[in-house]
Amino acid sequence: MTATAHTLTSLLPTREGALEYLLTGSGSPTTVFAHGLAGSIDTTRPFGGAVAGTRAFFHFRGHGASSSPESPWTYAALAGELRAVADHVGATRALGVSMGAGALCHWLAQQPDRFERVVLVIPAVLDTPRRDAALDRLLRMGELADERDVDGVTDLLLQEQPAAERERAAVIGWCRAQAETIVRTDVSRALRTIPHEVAMSSREALRRVDVPVLLIAQEEDPAHPVWVAEQAAGLLPRAELAVLPPGGILWRHRAQVRRMIGEFLSLRGDTCTD
Repeated sequence: MTATAHTLTSLLPTREGALEYLLTGSGSPTTVFAHGLAGSIDTTRPFGGAVAGTRAFFHFRGHGASSSPESPWTYAALAGELRAVADHVGATRALGVSMGAGALCHWLAQQPDRFERVVLVIPAVLDTPRRDAALDRLLRMGELADERDVDGVTDLLLQEQPAAERERAAVIGWCRAQAETIVRTDVSRALRTIPHEVAMSSREALRRVDVPVLLIAQEEDPAHPVWVAEQAAGLLPRAELAVLPPGGILWRHRAQVRRMIGEFLSLRGDTCTD
């Protein structure tokens, strides 16, 4: 076992190495949570703060105490890691953030009925390669991470936060803590490769995911364009799309996001939220 934020975690052996995971709560349903690029168990836990049952958080390859195999960083590989954890804990519901949402979409394209309920938070890509300033910033972050430049990574992370929030001590502290994590792990490899990847070969596969899906997007977030969530919502048969105003999913809108996710994932069966 290892520790994250003073909480004991476990290691799940897989063919390509161990995956660090954490279980909180108890009982059913069980929900698996997949973090974003350069994210962590700790940064993902707030999304499950109001979710009933058992909550399973984990680290993708190269993050936290998870192994960093030599095989390519692809959404297929990430989806396999998500599947390993979900199957191990018996998860019937799933939430993915950014890169984690992409991994979840990749898996759902192959197994559309795997979960009873799904949440996609600020999805960044479906089947169209990225060609934007956010891509350049991620690649630059990878370079700075290789150089172990904590200040440089911190500055780039701050640029991704809402302008009105960048001077807050809590936001600066969060960005620096993330930067320190990034430079001491193998996340830099992901920063050089994953931004070039697409989550799925064809977004049309989402039409077969006939379960309730909640999508959460945010205006003025160049790293996670609203149109990506809108495209997904237009394809998913039972989608519910929430587009929040600028301010930060976990800064200005933290309580609202926590409530929405908690209400959606805590419902029994496949009852609609309408």
